[in-house]
Amino acid sequence: MEKIMKALLLIAHGSRRQQSNDEVVAIADKLKNNCGAQYRIFQAGFLELSTPSISESIEQCVNQGATSITLLPYFLNSGTHVTSDIPHAINQAKKQFPDTEIKLATHIGASPLMMTLLIEAANSVN
Repeated sequence: MEKIMKALLLIAHGSRRQQSNDEVVAIADKLKNNCGAQYRIFQAGFLELSTPSISESIEQCVNQGATSITLLPYFLNSGTHVTSDIPHAINQAKKQFPDTEIKLATHIGASPLMMTLLIEAANSVN
């Protein structure tokens, strides 16, 4: 029986500002500390303006042994990037890596926890 090795790939837009990109990588590292029992590989990838790209990130996961990759869009709204660009990148990756399961999680903004987060942020103002 072949063992499944799961990867979690956090996808962000990407920025010309390196500090913003570094924040995304730091979040992927924090996910590793909190989701290590569920996933073995953690990676950050960017839609544009930074590297690694989504396709490069998927390839890195596969090269590390991933047989199942979940892409987690770090986006608030279901704009074109979430509804079209990321699914297109996934379809391309599935052609390149037909033996790897590649799934798309719901974008962060659609989480039922978002309202709780917004309320907490609003209440945190001094």
